[in-house]
Amino acid sequence: MATPPIDDPTVEVPPGEKRMSLGEHLREARRRIMICAAAILVAAVIGFIFSGLVLDVLSRPIELVRENRGDTDPGSTGLMIQTVTGAFDLRMKVAFSIAIFLAAPVWLWQIWAYIMPAMTKKEKRYTLGFTLAAVPLFFLGCYVGFTIAPHVVEIMASFLPEGVNALYDYAYYYDFMFKLLLAVGVAFVIPVFLVALNLTGIMSGRDILKGWRVAILIATIFAAVTTPGADVTSMLLLAGILIVLYFLAALVCLLFDRRKRKRMDAFMAAESPA
Repeated sequence: MATPPIDDPTVEVPPGEKRMSLGEHLREARRRIMICAAAILVAAVIGFIFSGLVLDVLSRPIELVRENRGDTDPGSTGLMIQTVTGAFDLRMKVAFSIAIFLAAPVWLWQIWAYIMPAMTKKEKRYTLGFTLAAVPLFFLGCYVGFTIAPHVVEIMASFLPEGVNALYDYAYYYDFMFKLLLAVGVAFVIPVFLVALNLTGIMSGRDILKGWRVAILIATIFAAVTTPGADVTSMLLLAGILIVLYFLAALVCLLFDRRKRKRMDAFMAAESPA
């Protein structure tokens, strides 16, 4: 994939660029996969060391629930492990989740380096721009998700009947937190995909902007689902960030469309007879 296969006669190879056989492509892919796997394994060791700290941080919403319920007994509101090997399994799961994030620069670069030779200079520039925009937005979304997570757990715990203990399975609770952070993180990256759709010609800036009412509705519903109804400030903050990102993406698409029209007009003017 790095360069066109040597057995494809329909593909023209740029001057000075060497063509690779299918076997060479497979060996190149295997080499980069091994580098990614090694980076993730090394990062997993680091993640295992800090997995206890991460679990303590993720457990803070449970402590808030205990305080709001007025429970003094940790056994009445807290997390529990139901199997003998559950604690070790949970640590390993957290370690590899941390490793995916820590090793992100390595595996992102390996994917990029494998695809990059087959791209034009313009495509390389756009892809690099997408990466530089998407990664910070994703981590920003994860941070926002972490700030609203205690409110989500708190509002769900408010439905517990009086006298009922709130004992959460540790593995299930971790999956819930991870999916929540992932959902909010992905939501923050959606504007980047809108710009990508515009650059590929699938959607114009005007088409994206026309759907502003639907976008505001979806952003509001998403914020209302991921934040408790009683916490209006968190809901408005999350919805506001998503709406601003949407309109920024639409503005960028409109600017790209304007540049495309100018180039097309210049091309038509150059092609038209004097």
